Amino acid sequence: MKPLVIAEEAEHELAGSVAFYEKRQSGLGLDFERAAREVLKKIASAPERWPAGKYGTRHYLMQRFPFVIYYLDMPDRIWIVAFAHASRKPNYWKTRIPWVR
Repeated sequence: MKPLVIAEEAEHELAGSVAFYEKRQSGLGLDFERAAREVLKKIASAPERWPAGKYGTRHYLMQRFPFVIYYLDMPDRIWIVAFAHASRKPNYWKTRIPWVR
């Protein structure tokens, strides 16, 4: 299994979303974080399973929460590019990919 590397910006998105949900309801942020970490395990175990899209990225649409996890399946690692809200700022994360800039 390849190592999973999370972009710094993606880590901030995850932490910010956990805090947001936790403010809305105690325990909800932890539920979101748990769900996101489970998705990361799924991605790590079978990265080619989810659809490839523009810029070479793949994505996983979370079920309970309106988030899409974008990642690159690279030869030596799986790089998590973004934890993106499904209804906000489409494609903002693409500037994180070096060959798209």
